[in-house]
Amino acid sequence: MKAVQEVADLERGWSGPAEDGGGTRRRWNEALWGLICPVHRNRVLPTLPGVVLIGLAMGIGSAAYNASNNILFITLSLLLACLILSGVMSWLNLRRLRWRLVLAPPLRAGQETPVALELWNRRTLLPAYGLWFELEARPGPTGPLRPEATFEASGDEIRAILKRKAAETSRGTLPLRARLDPGEQLRLDWLFTPRRRGRVRVELAGVGTLFPFGFLRKRYGTRLRREAVVWPEPVEYRWVRRAGAARPQGGERLARPGCGDDLLAMRRYQSGDSHRLIHWKASARMRQLMVRQLADEGAAGYLLWVEAPPGGWARQEQFELLCRLAATLAEDLFTAGVLAGAAVNRESPIAVRQVRDLEMFLDRVAVLEAAPGVEAPAAGSRPPFTPWPDAEPKRRPLITFAPEGAREVAAWIHGEKAATT
Repeated sequence: MKAVQEVADLERGWSGPAEDGGGTRRRWNEALWGLICPVHRNRVLPTLPGVVLIGLAMGIGSAAYNASNNILFITLSLLLACLILSGVMSWLNLRRLRWRLVLAPPLRAGQETPVALELWNRRTLLPAYGLWFELEARPGPTGPLRPEATFEASGDEIRAILKRKAAETSRGTLPLRARLDPGEQLRLDWLFTPRRRGRVRVELAGVGTLFPFGFLRKRYGTRLRREAVVWPEPVEYRWVRRAGAARPQGGERLARPGCGDDLLAMRRYQSGDSHRLIHWKASARMRQLMVRQLADEGAAGYLLWVEAPPGGWARQEQFELLCRLAATLAEDLFTAGVLAGAAVNRESPIAVRQVRDLEMFLDRVAVLEAAPGVEAPAAGSRPPFTPWPDAEPKRRPLITFAPEGAREVAAWIHGEKAATT
């Protein structure tokens, strides 16, 4: 039972011809009909040498029936056997071959992202040769799908939509240059650059092979796909010193090492520690030097709120700049240790204490859309609704965003401009 569980855990996440086709055994009539009318994206087409071979076989066959020559019949049999053997060996080349896609988040717009395709040959005798793998990365749906009618759209509009979708799709081909021996695994890497924030869908579009003779081009379509969230691209901004100088002073004692008055923990003495922090009674009891680790008496930190009303962001380019500025500012404040919380629209705020909290906020900004039914507040004014009603200018400064001009975006702290792009 334990061995079966280990095998199940090992095969988790892997896909192959059986899994992509539904994972059920087909009867002989279904398999025969699949050869006549194959499943979508599963095709076997002759190459140029294969077309020449088929034409030569048809010519030799006609001559053999007209001349009743046994040598011509034997030659025709050899040519047809080559075609049949090519199809059978290409089928064996894909049999019991497994693959899976591995994405390493975080993904960021405008930066190269590695996608790993792992292969596993589960056969016991035959290696795998001459394969190539077609990969595609396209933007995924950002919200619930709604039915849309295209009866009123013209042909030019439909072609423009399809052209735009094709331009947003990144395609690549990974060849299997070396053979994959039985029982071995191999990793192939593909680099692509997400073009915009949001959700992205990476899928293995198909597996092709010309093995063994190059007479037939076999392409097997798969259903293997992975989805991920693409964070906004970083943007350069200018921090206004006047607003930045109004940094909150005094506040909460944080549960992290610092130079406050409250005792946080005891630890061993390390080279460079101040002798004033040595706790002599604890050192005598532990028979080694112990120092006091004090809590950090720091500021309460900044609160960052991203609101996307449709009336305030009429230009899509400016709206994208808002998302980029909010994500970049959140990362910089978190790195400096002064980001206390963040929120998006009317959603519940996030208390940013660790990297996971920051990543959760960036995921929300990555799929941010205009919020219906929300009026755009004036630049620099305090909005009527905030996720933190107790936000104060001195102790808990609240950062909001507003459009500046026709193209720029500015960040405001209680009526004072803090940063601008």
